[in-house]
Amino acid sequence: MLMMRRRSLLGLLALCASVAFCKPTSEKKERVHHSKDLDERDPNDQNGFQFDHEAFMGREGAKTFDQLTPEESKERLGKIVDRIDHDQDGLVTADELTVWIKRAQNRYIDDNVKKHWNEYDVNGDGQISWEEYRNATYGFHVDEAFSDVSNDEDKASYRKMLRRDVRRFEKADKDGNKVATREEFTAFLHPEEFDYMKPIVVLETIEDIDKDGDGMVDEKEYIGDMYTPEEGEPEPDWVKNEQEQFRQFRDLNKDGKMDREEVERWILPGDYDHAMAEAKHLIHESDKDEDSKLTKQEIVNNWNMFVGSQVTNYGEDLTRKHDEF
Repeated sequence: MLMMRRRSLLGLLALCASVAFCKPTSEKKERVHHSKDLDERDPNDQNGFQFDHEAFMGREGAKTFDQLTPEESKERLGKIVDRIDHDQDGLVTADELTVWIKRAQNRYIDDNVKKHWNEYDVNGDGQISWEEYRNATYGFHVDEAFSDVSNDEDKASYRKMLRRDVRRFEKADKDGNKVATREEFTAFLHPEEFDYMKPIVVLETIEDIDKDGDGMVDEKEYIGDMYTPEEGEPEPDWVKNEQEQFRQFRDLNKDGKMDREEVERWILPGDYDHAMAEAKHLIHESDKDEDSKLTKQEIVNNWNMFVGSQVTNYGEDLTRKHDEF
């Protein structure tokens, strides 16, 4: 589930602010694509709109349209609809919306890699060596022992981050020459997009959630990754629903824990098309005449569900040329 909170990630990001040049891979993107049914939304996002925005384009992209007035948002969204409507029949189908969402997602990944390429490809040879990445990320003057980091907890966190990056880089580096091509570096930054990186995605997820170190995720750990109880506050109903989800659908062999195979089925289900599911959800919520298609007016009328998503491509579609569309 995209909205699953990585508390360990937040801690590492705070740590990065204290050391120069620190830009760990965890800062680039949520490490995994958690697959959650679209009706199972973040309980902190009651109206569901933030889920739709971020499912399309991520948090930073959603912030772009947060700066626009409703009138500006509707105007831009209306022009985007014309591009989504591939056959120009005045109706947006689930297939057309799915194609647009997938292209937008791929474009986000390409732009993200392009954004960081030059800062890591220091010698400009069109490749990124492990040394280039390590030095740019952890600092030229920080050795592997991180002896210049005074806080022991920070030092342990950096060591853990480095071990993860080494392992992930080696997995992404198909030919094992310690130099990443653009495709390999994309796999390094966005492992959830590559089949051969799945074991790393699963392993990192387990490491983030598994608190007792048994290599599996039990119900308490599963819930604890999403919810921290506050003293004196009643447990929200959605926690009970998640407990039931764990027992019925996550823990398939009913041993009380999720092993690696079960975690993979949870976060990387092969039979679940996120883009199609989101497209159908948006149509369901906006299709007033119930013909399973959307007119421009139906989309604009429900603009606050669409705005801020990758459908609007960070608000840049009106200023960039998209010949591929």
